[in-house]
Amino acid sequence: MRRTWQIDTVTDAALARIATARVASAYAVPSVGRTRLATALSAQLRQCLAKGGSWRLTLHVSEPPAELARLRLTLTASDPAAHPPWRTTVPCARTPIAEIGPVEDSPAALAESLLGADEDTALLLERLSEQERLVAFHRDELHQTNQGVLALHAELDAAGQAQQEAFGAERRAREEAESARRRLTFLADASAALTSSLDHDEVVRRLPELLVPEYARSVDVWLFDGDDDRRTAAPHPAAAVVAARTGRPQYAAREPGGLPGVDHQPPSALDPESPLLCVPLPTRRAPLGVLTLAPPGDGWDPDDVVMLIEFARRASVAIDNARRFEHNRDIAETLQRALLTDLPAGPGLSLAARYLPATHGLNIGGDWYDAFRQPDGSLIAVVGDVTGHGLHAAVMMSQLRTALRAYAVDGGSPGTLLTRLHTFLHHLQPDLYATAVIARFRPGQPSLTWAAAGHPPPLLRTPDGRVHTLDAKPGAMLGIPLSQEIDDHTVPLPPGSTLALYTDGLVERRAQGIDPGIARLADALGSFGPADLADLDGSADRVLDPMLSDSERDDDVCLLLCHVTG
Repeated sequence: MRRTWQIDTVTDAALARIATARVASAYAVPSVGRTRLATALSAQLRQCLAKGGSWRLTLHVSEPPAELARLRLTLTASDPAAHPPWRTTVPCARTPIAEIGPVEDSPAALAESLLGADEDTALLLERLSEQERLVAFHRDELHQTNQGVLALHAELDAAGQAQQEAFGAERRAREEAESARRRLTFLADASAALTSSLDHDEVVRRLPELLVPEYARSVDVWLFDGDDDRRTAAPHPAAAVVAARTGRPQYAAREPGGLPGVDHQPPSALDPESPLLCVPLPTRRAPLGVLTLAPPGDGWDPDDVVMLIEFARRASVAIDNARRFEHNRDIAETLQRALLTDLPAGPGLSLAARYLPATHGLNIGGDWYDAFRQPDGSLIAVVGDVTGHGLHAAVMMSQLRTALRAYAVDGGSPGTLLTRLHTFLHHLQPDLYATAVIARFRPGQPSLTWAAAGHPPPLLRTPDGRVHTLDAKPGAMLGIPLSQEIDDHTVPLPPGSTLALYTDGLVERRAQGIDPGIARLADALGSFGPADLADLDGSADRVLDPMLSDSERDDDVCLLLCHVTG
């Protein structure tokens, strides 16, 4: 549908507007859209009339494939080049829903059109009022929402501050935990370093090495016994004397340090400008001495002082243990050396022995050697090993040695002597065991009688240079809860032969076992010539050198060489 109106006057413009409104109404254009269309058209028509000239308004309803059609308005001037056309469109129905009559040029038609325009305007105003009420409603909602948002922001801000405070507390707790972990790690490492040595001087020497420079600028160790006299005497601060007398830590400075468990003293006259911390080295009886520390900076953290007091306690225990160990070691070593007798001399047989204590731990054990003559002229050579180390093992070894000499007066064979020692040890010390090997040499007889109880096998070097392992069936260890009769074994012993008796400390290594060590000992014996064996003491040293050069010893070593000369 298409319609065109020629507009030259105001009446033409009014009639065109009325016709457009009726077409829009007939094609079901909504009232709001219809009002907007009429208002926009009226504004354009006023402009056209103000400009003057002749204008043409064209109304066209298009019918596209879509469900809704489009109502198009085009307002053009007689001179399009001077005034560009005005166009607008609104959606409408595809077909009119009411009959479109002609617009009469009469006052009644104009009045009716004016009233109809007022109805559309009233409807638009009603819609506008609804929108205003809706806007007011949404404004209230928005205001309430804003209030809620503000409250939420306040809560979030408070929560953020609380979270920040929690993070700060967590960070401080983490730092405190890290400091505590660092102190505990230091105490653990320091304890391991102090207890790894049983040398009193070594323990004392390690104290400054552990504390400087992290926890002290300097460290003075004042010990009360005579061992401290070996070092250059130096004056001690008055606070150290008070700590020694009272057994309580003292802090010497111009101002109190507020340190837990520490008494305050005036600054030291030896160094008034530097604060000093004097910590006693406590034991169950009385302090061993005093540690005097100068701070690494201006002072100490209270937690560090608590840690230093605990460090002093552990250091005191380590020093006390080292002293006790050295005391027991000296007693046991004196006892054991006294029990290692001189070897007998005799025609046709030469003897050489070596004993080396362990280099780890309490280096006094139950290893021993002995050689003596029986009433019939036979010579008994024995090497034994009592389980364990220390004074108890040394005392038990002396009892076995004495019992063996007493039993040998009756003239028993090596197996008989070991059987009697087994019974003796089982009744004397049921929880202590020993191993031993006994060899008997008879004058004028080219044979050797021997017996072993749980001991490494003897090695026999014959004059031709070959080394034989005497591994005939031995008896079980001495002292075990088992009744046993230990057998004798006899082998030829031509002149020039050499018998080696030894303990397991010479041949056994933890990573290798005992068999490789026995093989190395056999190789060392086989490498000697007749001239070497003429100097049996030198041969004993030459055996030990390659056997003990590979590692430190954690067990005693005992070797007895018996060489038949004629």
